Amino acid sequence: MVLPVIMAGGTGSRLWPLSRQLFPKQFLSLHGDSSMLQNTIKRLANIEHQAPVVICNEEHRFAVAEQLRSAELPYSQILLEPIGRNTAPAIALAAFNAIKQGQNPLLLVLAADHVIKDNDAFTQAIKNAELLANNNKLVTFGIEPTAPEVGYGYIKAKESTDGILAVDKFIEKPNITAARQYLSQGNYFWNSGMFLFKASVFLDELKQHRPDIFTACEAAIATTIQDLSFVRVDKEAFEHCPEDSIDCAVMEKTKNAVVVPMNANWSDIGSWSALWDIEDKDQYGNVSHGDVISIDSTNCYINAQDKLVTTLGLDDIVVVETKDAILISKKSAVQKVKSIVSELKVQKRCEVRLHREVYRPWGKYDSLDHGERFKVKRITVKPGASLSTQMHHHRAEHWIVVKGTAKVINGDNEVFLTENQSTYIPVGNIHALENPGMVDLELIEVQSGCYLAEDDIVRFDDKYGRT
Repeated sequence: MVLPVIMAGGTGSRLWPLSRQLFPKQFLSLHGDSSMLQNTIKRLANIEHQAPVVICNEEHRFAVAEQLRSAELPYSQILLEPIGRNTAPAIALAAFNAIKQGQNPLLLVLAADHVIKDNDAFTQAIKNAELLANNNKLVTFGIEPTAPEVGYGYIKAKESTDGILAVDKFIEKPNITAARQYLSQGNYFWNSGMFLFKASVFLDELKQHRPDIFTACEAAIATTIQDLSFVRVDKEAFEHCPEDSIDCAVMEKTKNAVVVPMNANWSDIGSWSALWDIEDKDQYGNVSHGDVISIDSTNCYINAQDKLVTTLGLDDIVVVETKDAILISKKSAVQKVKSIVSELKVQKRCEVRLHREVYRPWGKYDSLDHGERFKVKRITVKPGASLSTQMHHHRAEHWIVVKGTAKVINGDNEVFLTENQSTYIPVGNIHALENPGMVDLELIEVQSGCYLAEDDIVRFDDKYGRT
């Protein structure tokens, strides 16, 4: 039986400002109404498989859980990496975890941030690969190239005597001259980063070629902790694990790697121009999302998240607007968005990590305004959800309910507030907020004090394990 392993990591740099470090592109709805993570799992509908395992880091765990819950998608576990160590250790954790549960499934390793427009071709390629994987081959899926793309890695294949395409070598992103040669020769494929193999076969190869990674991951998975729907591994053991990709650690070294071609209209959406490539365009070659008016503009990608965006006389330009940042770039320069992200990190700007609107396991908040000694937020709490019991050393808070009902613990007092009612939380008061109703609770929070950062929270009790 196939066990899908969904790799949901990522740093959110290539599609900034829409993607952020705490909300990278796999959580965005970039192609259709569902997020890329949700589409990845929906894509498995015609494949016989177990409930997927999703691998992500600690910071993304609640975003993953909420996206799976809201779309009513099946999953067996959310496996948490204590620290990013690239794809080889992450897959090793999934393989060890499956074998620990008495299984030896075919692991179908998929990235959560790819677009595949031909689902039938995707399904058929998986089915074509199952026999090979059951015969102890390590299958990688090669995308049949349609252009001399320099943004992808390549796989050179060689046909063996039994007609199977064996891997000759993996090639890093080439220059344009080499990419044109690969396209003309016909035995080169784009490296999709998707794989299928038995858990035990992968671990045997990993033990042979990277015993250090094997040993560290084996130790990390030996002791796991179940926390809600999350599975935590031994952090100290995993921190000793070297960082490496599956390509470098195993696939480039093994003699059992084979390629199964896939012609499924695939893209890893590595830039804003790649998204323009796959989207439907108007008669002027423009792709527009949101409230957009374009005049005398051609071949542009314009994404308006919060405001009216207008363009006049532009060509081959990318414009992406969010509540707190705007990107304007030549389409040919969008591969350099990472340099903007790097500069934001140097300046320690919050826009690199999170949006103005931030999702939490209990709901979300939107930072509306701020000054030297105040901050205003709109807080939304889901029905039945609650914030942690907490206190602040440096700030007081005013809460004004604008929708729904709030159950508030404020020191020794417990009160219920409805629309247009308010309360005041003094500095140092232990307090808690719960939505006991059947509709979303919305309130305006006004913070005041000498220090207003999010780390001024002392949690005493939290249903989401954040104490």
